[in-house]
Amino acid sequence: MAIGFIGLGNLGAAIAKRLTSMNEEVIVWNRTKSKAEAKGFVCESSPKVLLEKCDTVFLCLFDSAGVHDVLTMENGLLSAIQKGKTIIDLSTNHFNDVVEFHKVVEAKGGNYLECPVLGSVVPASKGELTAVCAGRESVYLTCKPLLEKFASTIFHLKEAGFAAKMKLINNLCLGSFMATIAECTALGEACGIDKKELLDILGAGGGKSLVLAAKTQKLIDEDFSAHFSTAAITKDLHCLQDLAYSLNRPLYTASVTKELFCKAKMSGYGEEDFSSIYQLFKA
Repeated sequence: MAIGFIGLGNLGAAIAKRLTSMNEEVIVWNRTKSKAEAKGFVCESSPKVLLEKCDTVFLCLFDSAGVHDVLTMENGLLSAIQKGKTIIDLSTNHFNDVVEFHKVVEAKGGNYLECPVLGSVVPASKGELTAVCAGRESVYLTCKPLLEKFASTIFHLKEAGFAAKMKLINNLCLGSFMATIAECTALGEACGIDKKELLDILGAGGGKSLVLAAKTQKLIDEDFSAHFSTAAITKDLHCLQDLAYSLNRPLYTASVTKELFCKAKMSGYGEEDFSSIYQLFKA
């Protein structure tokens, strides 16, 4: 049976194409049908029709508001969910909202797997994402063979909301590393050091990381076409602050990092790759 997919942004399209390359039939729903068809997908008329034709539907949406809308809109997923139907949600959700998504889907008899992914377009296309899941173990084990088609590392934290929280914590590392690497790059250039040589040295020294490996060429070329956007990491760091507030805990490095990405977004870099924060420091 075909797999359904909703959310053909940069990451979603890469995952959907990866599934297709792994001999899965993927059909989609998209608000703008022509955009989905331009990417080579068959687009159904509504989320309801999509779920009626598939036992499993992936969601890869920008935020929890988008997930809520797709679930509850007229002819949304909840109007077709029933026993035997599964929603795998790859979106980075707010940790409170995602608990409700578990509840409303399961109340209809369906299965919901919370499954944000770590990594972006390039690892998605190679099947090298990391998936962090939360939900009933039986649902996780059923879905795992499908996840293995695009994720080389998979974790299961079981309790609803834990995967969303872990994704936000991970993105604190991601954002902090990127901001520091960008500032180091701009500072080194101000000293007159060749940018490529500078990044090579950082890559062999204190800057050695998956983040630098992934973004070195973007920094060299100043090509900030989005793999993971500034708007997306800004949203995630806002959610992280909500998480800290709910725990009555302060955030230190996260606060500075969030404000830097907010400034980058305000400066017009919201739709660019989050490595575009380099432009703040260069200026």
